[in-house]
Amino acid sequence: MNWFTGSAMFVAIWFLVLFAVLPWGVKVAEEPEAGHATSAPVNPRLGLKLLVTTVITAVIWLAVDFVVASGWIDFRSME
Repeated sequence: MNWFTGSAMFVAIWFLVLFAVLPWGVKVAEEPEAGHATSAPVNPRLGLKLLVTTVITAVIWLAVDFVVASGWIDFRSME
């Protein structure tokens, strides 16, 4: 896998993992402030979620890279 394919795969996996991680630990305010959405989270902790997303993505990407580099899955010979 060349650097472009690897980077594109990392970005695609990152966004998939991000959407899986975003709902973790979300708590809605019991009494939201005026002008705020009733479904807005109290403390979204986005920095932590971005860090967790990057770590999980790196592990998944390394596994995918290993499988592709080892030849277990050969995309060029698929018909």
